[in-house]
Amino acid sequence: MPKAAQKTSEAPSIEERVGALDWKAASDSLSQRGYAVTPQILSPEECASLVAMYADETRFRSRIVMERYRFGVGDYKYFGNPLPEIVAALRTAAYPHLASVANAEAENLGEKSPRFPAEHAAFLTICHKAGQTKPTPLLLHYEAGGYNCLHQDIYGEVAFPLQMVFLLGQSGRDWDGGEFLLVEQQPRAQSKAEVVHANQGEAIIFTTRHRPVRGSRGYYRVNMKHGVSRVHRGTRYTLGIIFHDAK
Repeated sequence: MPKAAQKTSEAPSIEERVGALDWKAASDSLSQRGYAVTPQILSPEECASLVAMYADETRFRSRIVMERYRFGVGDYKYFGNPLPEIVAALRTAAYPHLASVANAEAENLGEKSPRFPAEHAAFLTICHKAGQTKPTPLLLHYEAGGYNCLHQDIYGEVAFPLQMVFLLGQSGRDWDGGEFLLVEQQPRAQSKAEVVHANQGEAIIFTTRHRPVRGSRGYYRVNMKHGVSRVHRGTRYTLGIIFHDAK
C-alpha cells in the first residue's frame, strides 16, 4: 500500500505572527523606556528577500543619499505603491495594536485631538485628506563608515507616534557597530541616550516624536530622536515601517 501523504504545516502568516506577540509587554516597555524589542517576526529568508529588493529600482519612489542633506553617511529608498506584500502586511497587522498604545499615551498627555482609528486604512484616509499620499516604508543601507544622525520621521501635519525598524541582518556577523540609538530630551534636564540591540528578523518599536513620562505632578511630554551609530565593518540593511504617509 502506498504511504499516506504527510501533512505539511505552513509557516504562520505575517498577521498571525504579529498577532501572537506579547503586546502587553511591548506596551509596558514603551511606557517605561520609549521602545520595545519583539521576538523574531521575519525569517532569514524573508529578510534576504527584502535585502534583494534594494537593487530593484522599480519598487521604490525615491532614493535619499544621506551625505547630500547632512543626514549622515549611507542611503535609503522609500517604497512606492503598491507596497511589497510583506511590507504592507507588517504595516497593516501592527497598526491596530500600536494605535491602542498611542491612544493611551494621548489620554495620559491630556491631548484633545481625535483618537487614532482602529484600522490602518482609516488612518491612511486621514493622511490622504491632509495631502499626505506618498508611502513611507523604506529600506536603509549602510556600508562601513555609515551612520544616521539623530532625527524624527515627520512628513506632514499628520504623524503616528510610534514606528518600527526590522534588522535584516545580524550584528556581529554581517556588520559591526551600527547600533540603534534612542535619545530622550527631558525638559530642563540633560539628554539621556540608550543603545537598543536586536537580532535579525526582530523589530524595534519606538517613539516617533514624543512620549508621556510620569512625574510627581502627573504626566509630562519628553522629546525623542533616533539614529544609528557608525558602522565599523560590513553592510547593514534595515526595514523601516512608518505608519503615516508623506506629502
